[in-house]
Amino acid sequence: MAPKVLCVAEKPSIAKSVAQHLSGGQFNTRSIAGNKYIKNYEFDFVFGQPWGHCTVTMTSVIGHLHSLDFEQQFRKWTSCAPGQLFDAPLVNAVVPDKKSIAQNIEAQARDAKALFIWTDCDREGEHIGSEIRDVARRRNTQIEVKRARFSNIERAHVLRAAQHPVDVDERQANAVAARIELDLRIGASLTRLQTLNLQTLGPQLQDLILSYGSCQFPTLGFVVDRYFRVKNFAPETFWGIKVVHIRDDISVTFGWDRYHLFDRMAVAILYERCVIAKKAEVTKVQDKPTSKWRPLPLTTLEMQQKGTQYLRMDSQRVMKVAEDLYTRGFISYPRTETDSFNKEIDLKKLVEKQLHDGRWGQYAQGLLDGGYRTPRAGRHDDQAHPPIHPVAYASPSVLTNEDERRLYEFVARHFLACCSEDAKGDSSTIEIKLGDERFNANGLTVRERNYLDVYPYHRWESSRQLPVFTLGEEFIPTEATMTTGKTSPPGYLTEPELLGLMEANGIGTDATMAEHIAKIKERHYVMTQSGGAANLAAADDDDPAETVGGGRGRGRGRGGRGRGGRGAAQGSSTRGSGSSVQIFIPTNLGVALIQGYEAMGFETSLSKPFLRKEMELKMKDICAGTKHRSEVVHECLEQYREMFVRTSQQINLLKDACRRYIFNQINEGGG
Repeated sequence: MAPKVLCVAEKPSIAKSVAQHLSGGQFNTRSIAGNKYIKNYEFDFVFGQPWGHCTVTMTSVIGHLHSLDFEQQFRKWTSCAPGQLFDAPLVNAVVPDKKSIAQNIEAQARDAKALFIWTDCDREGEHIGSEIRDVARRRNTQIEVKRARFSNIERAHVLRAAQHPVDVDERQANAVAARIELDLRIGASLTRLQTLNLQTLGPQLQDLILSYGSCQFPTLGFVVDRYFRVKNFAPETFWGIKVVHIRDDISVTFGWDRYHLFDRMAVAILYERCVIAKKAEVTKVQDKPTSKWRPLPLTTLEMQQKGTQYLRMDSQRVMKVAEDLYTRGFISYPRTETDSFNKEIDLKKLVEKQLHDGRWGQYAQGLLDGGYRTPRAGRHDDQAHPPIHPVAYASPSVLTNEDERRLYEFVARHFLACCSEDAKGDSSTIEIKLGDERFNANGLTVRERNYLDVYPYHRWESSRQLPVFTLGEEFIPTEATMTTGKTSPPGYLTEPELLGLMEANGIGTDATMAEHIAKIKERHYVMTQSGGAANLAAADDDDPAETVGGGRGRGRGRGGRGRGGRGAAQGSSTRGSGSSVQIFIPTNLGVALIQGYEAMGFETSLSKPFLRKEMELKMKDICAGTKHRSEVVHECLEQYREMFVRTSQQINLLKDACRRYIFNQINEGGG
């Protein structure tokens, strides 16, 4: 009798796709009791040695099987002092509504020789895989455990993953386990501290859960910091000098090398010297080739930023749509930090799959006819997944909604642009000297658009051609004037900017950043509105958003996983219905919380990214094997415990901030 192999995927759709590929479409399907989404697919498959020909049962979980929580006596909000949660005993148990899934795995593992884990190949997937392994070993302690490593569900890729399994990465699983415990203990203790102390201040807060999360609050802090930069901005007057010359019916404006100065008298003196000099001398004439580089291969962060900027979806929606495209086999795994393609991937084969499209198929044919170029190589490699790219062609008719169509189009166009030649042109620079001051004018002529023909999200256009100037010649400018202007305020924070700040400061991972942003919106710590004119008029809007209410929930602030540039898109045929990028404005509640923590004067404030960034670096140490899970948990808890004690001692500063911004006992102009 052939040995049995149990295969378990992270989600039902992946289980079905893998079963179809491994079985050649020939399998039996059985439902399980207690969960209508989980199916068992039964078939035969020939694995590599030592397993050979086996009977296979392919099933799945739905994300995490286990949930970490405090023991029952610590779960009520008034059961203990919030600070006790740093040390309270924990229970790691199967989630109640997933017990039937766990029971199915136990039953199927009983007579299985091996367990193949088919979870997503990232840290979170390794941890879910370790949960599956632990459940299977309850009934079969001798079962051999392997994991399939894959980055898309294209048939050949799946078959290769089945034939070459690897071991579960215990270090990555331990890093996630450490993060889950830290987020639970830190989030629960500070959430209870905030909520129980602030609810008593008035009716606006008495029914709210004021959650704290070690990623959530630094994210909110970025929004509040930009809000105050806008609010407190004071415009300054500056002065400059502009030179204009008309030659061959072409008007050329020469910009001042000093750009502008804030001293009117100094500019007036320099301007007077220019007027006295009368003649300008050409000191530099330069024509040189220039290029606009094609984009780097696509990472998760770049996809989120470009999706919010050009496709008018928020980052959480971008990730949801990308996940759907991945599970249906149209794009590669959408959570990756890698921005260079492995040389083993046949990229021309992937280009060939795009020939059928009526919009970019002809361009793809041009790449195969000699226009193909090896993509640029970035500096990031997560050692797990390639950059995001299309793995199969998806016509608009097979995609279920407009968001799927627009995101797939973006991924396909981005990939083709990566495989193209840079855009090429010629830049011209004319530099002149008038008196002792130097001025310059620049021109651009685009000669070859190349990747721009398939990538409408970038713009690079020829300027008006400069007339001929000769080095050393002198001429009397048509016009020389002294100009004046005022500095402009920064705009409110946009989602692409917020994602960039989070990435630069180590807040969350590329897969969880969108969730942290969604959380501060859900808690009504921030509001979003359309940018454009509102952002330009930011200096005239001194009030935070008026909404104070927050979503109800347990408010433990535990870190979750992401399962489940300003300005309009330029020349994009795939822009969304919105007219501009969304901007973030903090509510009175969001401002009060951040300002309260800022008033405490901690060097490593709970509203700043430093502690969380250090925690994320320690997670990488666990993955690298340089630190143990218990060591990292202890170190991080001691850091946050110290901040908790100091916050408790100065909680009145947090209360004062709420009175000021929420209850208007000192009117700041908020609602």
